[in-house]
Amino acid sequence: MKRPLAAALAPFVLVACTTTAPPQPVAIHHPEARSYEASRDAGADVEAALERALANGKKVMLVMGANWCHDSRALAGLLETPRFAELVEREYELVFVNVGMPQTGDGHNLDIAARFGLEDLPGTPNVLVLSPYGTLLNAETATSWRNAASRSEDAIYEELAALAG
Repeated sequence: MKRPLAAALAPFVLVACTTTAPPQPVAIHHPEARSYEASRDAGADVEAALERALANGKKVMLVMGANWCHDSRALAGLLETPRFAELVEREYELVFVNVGMPQTGDGHNLDIAARFGLEDLPGTPNVLVLSPYGTLLNAETATSWRNAASRSEDAIYEELAALAG
């Protein structure tokens, strides 16, 4: 007597359905914020942050980015989370600076980066950590944040905590 095809294939279907699929890469998700205001007087914001830093012994963190940039929005959103907000509150005066789209000739506030020794911003965002006297403390890493959205939260936190120290 012939068995129906479905019954004959049942053991193979069971094996196929119970095998474990290869692990998929885990996407890193950071909350996003649109903190780069084009209408702000970024130069005045930087001056005010330097004055506050001098008065309270903190450093200044300039995050130079743009709202069109996924990595800029991801870093801004991460800085708003409780874990990062506590670090920023304790160690930094934070200023977001809109740089527009320098790679297309529509750059904004690039004079601020130049003031602190960065003549070229190869992408966004850029994180400049300044002493209260305006000395750039992380010249070697300030322009290395273009992959902020794909960095782990712990790696970003550790770098910002080390720069604060």
